[in-house]
Amino acid sequence: MKVQGWLFLLCGVFFAGVDIAYWFWTKAATGHGEPVGTTAMAISVGFAFMVGYYLMFTARRIGAQPEDNKQADISDGAGEIGFFSPSSWWPLFLCLAAAFAFAGFVIGFWMFLIGVFLILMAMIGFVFQYYRGHFSH
Repeated sequence: MKVQGWLFLLCGVFFAGVDIAYWFWTKAATGHGEPVGTTAMAISVGFAFMVGYYLMFTARRIGAQPEDNKQADISDGAGEIGFFSPSSWWPLFLCLAAAFAFAGFVIGFWMFLIGVFLILMAMIGFVFQYYRGHFSH
């Protein structure tokens, strides 16, 4: 996981350099920096550093993985990876509830509160979907 962590951290450094260059370029062309593109790239920098930090932190916690060894074979990474959901409707309900809540910013605060309640219910359903029903353990 260290390889992936370093890859994301280096992408974050690259994105930061591009963001600074973009800001200077738009400032020279327009007389003032272009805020939307600069902000979007700054968010990309933050996301890249966040993922890189998480991967480095996780690599430190779980130890060396086969992808960290330069002499490892593909078969060294074989085995059980984890549990993957066969099917779930809860991500759809969660996205619809989030869209409802975000529309509440435009429509009214009452709709936002209903959306927050729907988000909480969808999150509870998503987390506990394997405790009841057909796929319960």
